[in-house]
Amino acid sequence: MKAHVLVFSLITTLALAVGPPEPKFTAVTLDDKIQIGYGIAIADVDGDKAPDVLLADKRQVVWYRNPGPAKARDAGAWTKHLIAENLTEKDNVCLAAQDLDGDGKCELAVGAEWNPGDTEKSGAVFYLIPPADRTQRWEPVKFPSVEPTTHRMKWLRLGEKEWGLVVVPLHGRGNKNGEGVPVKVLLYHKPADPKAEWKSEVIAESMHMTHNFDVKSGTSKSGFFAQVLLGGREDVMAVKVQSGKWDRRAASLPGITNSTFVGAGEIRLGITAGKVSFFALVEPMHGNRLTVYFPPAPGRYDESLHHVLTDKLIEGHALACGDLLGVKSDQIVVGWRGNPAKPDNNFGVHLWTPLDATGRKWRESAVDDGGMACEDLVLADLDGDGKPDIAASGRATHNVKLYFNDTPR
Repeated sequence: MKAHVLVFSLITTLALAVGPPEPKFTAVTLDDKIQIGYGIAIADVDGDKAPDVLLADKRQVVWYRNPGPAKARDAGAWTKHLIAENLTEKDNVCLAAQDLDGDGKCELAVGAEWNPGDTEKSGAVFYLIPPADRTQRWEPVKFPSVEPTTHRMKWLRLGEKEWGLVVVPLHGRGNKNGEGVPVKVLLYHKPADPKAEWKSEVIAESMHMTHNFDVKSGTSKSGFFAQVLLGGREDVMAVKVQSGKWDRRAASLPGITNSTFVGAGEIRLGITAGKVSFFALVEPMHGNRLTVYFPPAPGRYDESLHHVLTDKLIEGHALACGDLLGVKSDQIVVGWRGNPAKPDNNFGVHLWTPLDATGRKWRESAVDDGGMACEDLVLADLDGDGKPDIAASGRATHNVKLYFNDTPR
């Protein structure tokens, strides 16, 4: 037994001394003719157990069929299929894909009628019903009751077999310059008949501008829980449901909103090898800063736990956390879309890796510089090798790219 402990200790010590491996990716362009690429998602559309790529483009909602592990890196082997087109007069803006009933095929919701300047009549939410042949067009079911400026959506597990759709607008109804009525974050409950009314409830109503959010659910000692993490102009906060009851008193995450807080556009939850949670933020909305925050002990704020990793982003707009390097600790993937009107314009996708347990030391690695004006990105294993890959959509570059993870283990 002592020998085994000694060997394990030696391996751990050597691993810490060597540090996490440098990431290595192979880029494959899936499509170079999209218009904007507002939102991207990964889910199994056709039930063949290979994750497909879904995209909410300017006027179209499409999916790219994964040809399977052997051909996943062959861009020509991915076939593009139209799900819906011209759902509203204005643009699509977001989508959410998830297998809700356990049949191995995803269900799909889409946000549309995107017009951030219209805080009264804009915004639309659709549930799309697939035909038997999912390569054909899907039937859209429009929700009759929505908030204006629909902007982001995610499916959230509410129980063992229950899911809800969380929809976050950009502005509150009738807002002008981020002032007025607060944003209403809605949770829609899926009816047995998806063509019937999707009843909704307000789960948060305190911020006047929100941009993105993250969700988490699972089981704790107190029973099943679900959590929505919101990032906005005024705050970063959490709203929770425990054992079926929502606590609508959205609580600010302690220590983030201090005197130097400038607002948050993107937020994602990560975890270290020591099971310590952290938050990754893009500050402010469409901002230049990538920050990471480790929550302090209850009732205490520690400035040293809130770090600015970089302030060189131009319109940071995409964020994900996951263990791409196989080191039992999440890294941060950030994408920024740039601004072609600026003389120092730059855009890309970078990966940040924690180098110590405290989160004070990080390493920046380029995934793509100059080839992806990133509007959105997601992580998933696309080629079946057990390692998360990156899928991203580019606004000014008009492309969808896959970054296959070739990092040695």
